[in-house]
Amino acid sequence: MSRPNENILQKALVFKNGNDLSKRSVMPLIIDNAKTVKPLISLIIPVYMEEKILDQTLQIYTRSILKKYNVELIISDGGSSDCTVEIAEKYADKITVHKEKRRQTIAEGRNKGAEIANGDILVFINGDTVPKNIDLFFLKISSWLNSDSKITKFDALACTVTVHPDQKIFKDTLFYTIHNAYVQFLNSLGMGMGRGECQIVKAGIFKKTGGYNSQLTAGEDFDFYSRIAKHGKIGFSRDIVVYESPRRFRRYGYLRIIFSWLINSISVMMFNRSVSKEWEAVR
Repeated sequence: MSRPNENILQKALVFKNGNDLSKRSVMPLIIDNAKTVKPLISLIIPVYMEEKILDQTLQIYTRSILKKYNVELIISDGGSSDCTVEIAEKYADKITVHKEKRRQTIAEGRNKGAEIANGDILVFINGDTVPKNIDLFFLKISSWLNSDSKITKFDALACTVTVHPDQKIFKDTLFYTIHNAYVQFLNSLGMGMGRGECQIVKAGIFKKTGGYNSQLTAGEDFDFYSRIAKHGKIGFSRDIVVYESPRRFRRYGYLRIIFSWLINSISVMMFNRSVSKEWEAVR
């Protein structure tokens, strides 16, 4: 699935005066295979140490699908030391790589991806999350700007998040049924809510709100949508469905994770900071 050496992977910000800055600079490394036609949708996937599943994840975004819906695929790597970036190079139109020694937050990773995006619609989807139906996923999103669409009035969309049926157990069914209804209810009240596994926003509202708060290690998705709700409307789409990996729930259990979400959300609302110092990568 890798593309021919189009300009041998142009590496913006990597070479300057013949010196390879990627080896000694904190400037992000950017690999750009951008299309000449302006994309409608920028699909931004933040990743970190995802060599185990990334190849399988990215295989669903075939060249024919991306071309059909005018999508550019952007990978924002948080500084992986495994083969994540090498895998991403086989599929992505653009890659930005965190080069600083400090750990990058996922909020910052999403923002870095947005910085090099050209689409009118920004779709942020995690590296362990995939659309249930890839055609329907992009069809619904691409129709968003159509004046005849029921979702046109919204500036951002939250979608249905669940687990693949092959991995689903009773606890998953109970949790996702309640949580998806909860997300839909909060948005109907104009409060703003959407799981960070997949957040879909118009580029204009992203710029207007300043994007994600890159200082937040947790609760950044809730914070982002709550700020969007102050400037525009957020809708909930039952038709746009994504499967997330249950790996975090399997390791820590639902109660512990929900409690972590709760205290981080309260801290973000009251003090504009996360309680968690670092969001552990579960791989």
